[in-house]
Amino acid sequence: MSRLRAKCPDCRTFTAVSLGPDYQCHSCGREFGAGLVRVPRAWGKGGEKMAESASLHLEYPEASVIDEESLRDQTLALASDLPERPLVLGGCCCSHVGAVEGLATRHDRLAVVWLDAHGDLNTPETSPSGNEWGMPLRMLIDGGAVAADDVALVGARNLDPPEEEFIAASGVHAGPEAIDRALEGVDCVYVALDVDVFDPGELSVFMPEPGGPTLDDVERLLRDLAGRATILGAGFTGLAPDPANAPKLERLAAALGL
Repeated sequence: MSRLRAKCPDCRTFTAVSLGPDYQCHSCGREFGAGLVRVPRAWGKGGEKMAESASLHLEYPEASVIDEESLRDQTLALASDLPERPLVLGGCCCSHVGAVEGLATRHDRLAVVWLDAHGDLNTPETSPSGNEWGMPLRMLIDGGAVAADDVALVGARNLDPPEEEFIAASGVHAGPEAIDRALEGVDCVYVALDVDVFDPGELSVFMPEPGGPTLDDVERLLRDLAGRATILGAGFTGLAPDPANAPKLERLAAALGL
């Protein structure tokens, strides 16, 4: 399917057409702020529930479904078939790799705000589990799609020692002023939101971690971010396939102006 056309979530016809970054359905007339990209894959052991979550119903036109047999192919397919303003629904956090790489080809410089209870900064050599879903932010930085100094890691509270060492050495921003520092000199941003960043019980997630923010907290953060920078796109990952998640995700997307 062309990234300019999509399936309307209301009338279910392929008449939602991209008008710049927005979509308009030529059949029912509804307008949308982003094109939905589903990525029903989780690159690690036991991630089937995460992959299943990519089928959750969100009120956005479905621009594409990326279901490749390798992470490399997934990344290439996602980067090449990306709406102008994507809303990515994973799957695991590896879904963000193709999205950021695709957006990086269209912009000289972008920031990434990565909300996650984990760092996702391991490599195959440092990962305790070997699961690739613990590596995507490091993939993006090492691959040059985003500079470490343009990354804000928000909500991380379960980091492996090599990840802590990388943050200290690389310039990745973490802590209360992370977003402010990552946005210095950058006016466009991609938001990667692994829902395990939330305190357990706020959403149904694959890998809950205690001590996180509430839905209200993150909604305020995203609304503030949208008032300060151009939101190029966003992605939601790390979900359990609970239909009750859908309206909460739509609320967060709306806070970003999508």
